[in-house]
Amino acid sequence: MDGDAADRAGSGGRSDCPGPRPLGRTVMIQGTASHVGKSWFAAGVCRILAQDGWRVRPFKAQNMSNNAAVAADGGEIGRAQALQAEAAGVPAHTDMNPVLLKPSGPMTSQVVLRGRPAGFLRFGAAGAASELRARAWSAIGDSLARLRAQADAVVIEGAGSPAELNLRDHDLANMAIARLADAPVILVADIDRGGVFAALLGTLDLLRPAERARVAGLVVNRFRGDPALFADGCRILTERSGLPVLGVVPWLDLDLPEEDAAVLDVAAPPGPPRAADVRVAVLRVPHISNFTDFAALAAVPGVALTYADRPGDAADADCLILPGTRNAAADLRWVAARGWGGALARAPLVLGVCGGMQMLGTALHDPDRVEDPTGAGDAPGLGLLPVETTYRPGKRVVEVEAAVDGPGVATWMPRGAVLSGYEIRSGVSVTAGDWLGEPGLSASAEGGRVLGCYMHGLFDNSAFRQAVVQRLRRIRGLPPLPAEAFVDSAQRRAESLDALAAAVRRHCDQGALYRILGLPGMRCFR
Repeated sequence: MDGDAADRAGSGGRSDCPGPRPLGRTVMIQGTASHVGKSWFAAGVCRILAQDGWRVRPFKAQNMSNNAAVAADGGEIGRAQALQAEAAGVPAHTDMNPVLLKPSGPMTSQVVLRGRPAGFLRFGAAGAASELRARAWSAIGDSLARLRAQADAVVIEGAGSPAELNLRDHDLANMAIARLADAPVILVADIDRGGVFAALLGTLDLLRPAERARVAGLVVNRFRGDPALFADGCRILTERSGLPVLGVVPWLDLDLPEEDAAVLDVAAPPGPPRAADVRVAVLRVPHISNFTDFAALAAVPGVALTYADRPGDAADADCLILPGTRNAAADLRWVAARGWGGALARAPLVLGVCGGMQMLGTALHDPDRVEDPTGAGDAPGLGLLPVETTYRPGKRVVEVEAAVDGPGVATWMPRGAVLSGYEIRSGVSVTAGDWLGEPGLSASAEGGRVLGCYMHGLFDNSAFRQAVVQRLRRIRGLPPLPAEAFVDSAQRRAESLDALAAAVRRHCDQGALYRILGLPGMRCFR
């Protein structure tokens, strides 16, 4: 009996019995490569199951991303799992992503285990992958068991491709997790990047027989045009693989946060450039984190949001933003090498968020090598804010509220306005400047031209987003936008998740999805 068969026998198999059962059903969404849309597809499945009345939880055993979110139990997890939890209608929890790797330098990542920092992993070092597996496997199993005990269904997301042959023996994300969870697999491919037949059939061909037997269906994602035009393609895939094509999902233009910064390297969909009254440029620092902080700006009419590598890419920007970063000292060196100093001195508005604020300050101190394990320990800042930062072991991971208070920002934003967001940081900053309110916001300088804050999610606050855009419009000599132009971010996400679920329902075989899960098509027990 092979390992998968033993696991199925030990679990008692699957049943369509509509009564209570000890563990929730599982399904795993794997991809033929990174960035094929499996995160969104998993979110769509979570939304569908929740809409149909099922208790559903998302799960990703190991994620590698600097886009993190604060979970309800006080730890940090990958942004994609927080979105999937929102799709499922439940609070995010560290069990949903027990291992998060945050790239912090060449071949080096910070390990976040069960939501808490647990040192650094150097991938070039001998035995690093085995060490991570030994440390993480029990946490992964415990988290998955707790989620299954709470849910009728657990939607599991893979990472990258299950056919990375050199990584197979140390797998913490794909077929090893499918086996642990006794989960059937839906394999997703992105037709927009080309080579969809090679991607799907090649992936299947490289799987071991027991792994291949777990794949229950295929999904072709991001089809431009009428999906019916791919009918012959579906027939060919089924004939060659012996597996059903569960659906052909069209290209969806949705306002949902992306999983990681890989999306910044992907070309935008074709079409005419967006007309812009004001332009905002985010510096594309090498260790950028939580760049989803700024997505809400892109939804405002007349605002063009770009990610810029060099000052020439942002020559006409009205606002420059230094984003969060996993390694502020290293990214400071990048900022200097690219010659951003002059652009930051001239921009009508400069904003630093978290690590970006630290970079705008006067100095960084890292005596314990908390931020950069290979760094020098100290680094001069850009000197645009009167802020000095020291890194200490541990992290502040918390949802926060802060009130605007201080002459810098109060010149263009109502004093006392309450803003909400979250913090994920190890640095402690002191300032001789204008404090805008603890704990989320920090200092301003030059009459509010240069602002800094520790609060992620700042632009999800309609009041702050409106204040920034209206100020930039005034500088441009443009009339203000009406208040209805600044749509609530949570409402926008909810509408986008509903649209995603509707698209998956329309273009994928819902009966087949429920059969794969082993659930009846409608909720009939609790």
